[in-house]
Amino acid sequence: MPLTLYDAFVPSCIQILDGVRAQIDKAESFAAENGLDAGEFVEAKLAEDMWPLPYHVRSVWVHSKLALDLAPTGEFSPDFTDLPKDWDAMRAMIDDALAALDAVSADSLEAMADNRVHFVLGGKRLMEFTGANFLLSFSQPNFYFHATTFYDILRMKGLPLVKRDYLFAPRMIGK
Repeated sequence: MPLTLYDAFVPSCIQILDGVRAQIDKAESFAAENGLDAGEFVEAKLAEDMWPLPYHVRSVWVHSKLALDLAPTGEFSPDFTDLPKDWDAMRAMIDDALAALDAVSADSLEAMADNRVHFVLGGKRLMEFTGANFLLSFSQPNFYFHATTFYDILRMKGLPLVKRDYLFAPRMIGK
């Protein structure tokens, strides 16, 4: 059976987004149980020149839901204007991405696989891809980078996460 663009992109995004969603819940509980201010997490970043925790939630949304929304139009411009401010807003953003991924069809992705997609930043077209290459060589690596950075920030703040928290629920035979 050949691998479709849907198979290569959507199920893995859902898997990792489910993990991010669960990490948000764990972080909120951990902060409450340990008397930590949620702001310590929300403002946390790995290095001074990196973005804080909410940016990474927005980025996984951008490189999943927004990528799927905009790729068929032929132009993708990331939108980071609405960073979530708290745990509930982070959950809502992840839930929105999950709902969008649940709604996408394999046929709709295959239909745009060979179409051109331009990456636009500051009103300028900076890169040009096929739809498939945009999703698999640009959005997907960005998606994983930001999901991993989200996990790493939580670990840095003392949240006792393990690899399974990131992988969440791998798609195994018989499960």
